[in-house]
Amino acid sequence: MYLNGPVYVIKHKAMKRINHLTLIYTSILFLFCSISTIAQTYELFKELEGKVVDSNTNTPLIFTDIVIKDSNISTVTNSDGEFLIKIPKSFLHGILTFSHLGYEKKEVKIASIKNHVKIALTSAYTELNEVKITANTMDAKALVIETLKKKSTIYNNNNTLMTAFYRETIKKRRKNASLSEAVVKIHKQPYNNFKKDHIELVKARKNTDYSKLDTLALKLQGGPFSNLYTDVIKYPEFIFTEEDMPLYSFNFNPSTQINKKLVYVVNFKQNQNIETPLYYGKLYIDAETLALINAVYSLNVSNKELSSRMYVRKKPRKVDVYPTEATYRVNYRIKDGKWHYAYSNISLTFKVNWKGKLFNNVYTLNSEMAITDWKVYDTKLTKVRSQLIRPTTILSDKASGFSDPRFWGAYNIIEPEKSIESAIKKIQKQLKRT
Repeated sequence: MYLNGPVYVIKHKAMKRINHLTLIYTSILFLFCSISTIAQTYELFKELEGKVVDSNTNTPLIFTDIVIKDSNISTVTNSDGEFLIKIPKSFLHGILTFSHLGYEKKEVKIASIKNHVKIALTSAYTELNEVKITANTMDAKALVIETLKKKSTIYNNNNTLMTAFYRETIKKRRKNASLSEAVVKIHKQPYNNFKKDHIELVKARKNTDYSKLDTLALKLQGGPFSNLYTDVIKYPEFIFTEEDMPLYSFNFNPSTQINKKLVYVVNFKQNQNIETPLYYGKLYIDAETLALINAVYSLNVSNKELSSRMYVRKKPRKVDVYPTEATYRVNYRIKDGKWHYAYSNISLTFKVNWKGKLFNNVYTLNSEMAITDWKVYDTKLTKVRSQLIRPTTILSDKASGFSDPRFWGAYNIIEPEKSIESAIKKIQKQLKRT
């Protein structure tokens, strides 16, 4: 079984009254807070924004974990290394921690941080120690197998209600064509059972420029669920099944550090002479606990026909569509000695060739989801199932939220990257004109 990435349905123009095909995203209905509620919540927190960079090169550090110490409130930096975090007033005298793989953790007093701050992290240099790497007497493959068995002991095995921010974009070549954002509640099941997680919608907004999508209709099935299923520990069957493990080769890469702890780096890829598209990438494993703390991997799309079948269920005869890139990332975070899912990112690029047309189209879909807060519950989470969304739920077009700077209220979000920020400004201008 393979990772449940988006499934795309491509249709041709069928009626004269239809000038273009529509792009339909998977997701959800909208729930809005009243203006008075937003005003009240706005008084309860302070916004801090800034940028995280490498202390030597000044290079932006993307996917940096930013956490309010002694809390579950967090966010991550975007592709420009920028962040925005909302600090509840009860934590204004607390500490903000910055963690990035391969760098020393940095703690800063919140009271001392000025807005638009630049945080510089120092590289954690680790000499490769072959004795340490082989001290567990396991080869790389055995280490991965042992890591996948650890979910019952070192991962969060409580019913947990997680607040998460989800963003989904689609670009036609380099131009933004659609933008969707949502705050969701994840009803996270314990890692030591086989029950599926559930997602509840809190708030969302979406805008699509259909003029940029006049030749293609894509139906994305999955939405936030696709990102949730990148949780390799909870859902190993989407990438490492018992049947697939013999089809992979594993080897050690030079080790690294995070928060002054040694981290094993394991490369994996499918063996030669195997036609089935499998994955390749790196696994970052905590040397002390053997917990998976980070995974970055891609689908082998060299076989166009077979890799296309994994994503495309239906298409016209006169069109060829295939993925040219499919990359995945998942990060885990530790709290009170237990690891849990913290962030994931999916990037998919497709090439669409229409027979008889000189030029092809390239579409890139990107989705990311970050856990911004969570609570442990002693009781079952999913009592009111009518409030939950399904992987097949469709997100209706709604752009009004983009005109309200306080739309998200006290909820933490991922700071938009420059291209998305530009798209939001264009949406705001459109709303003012209409």
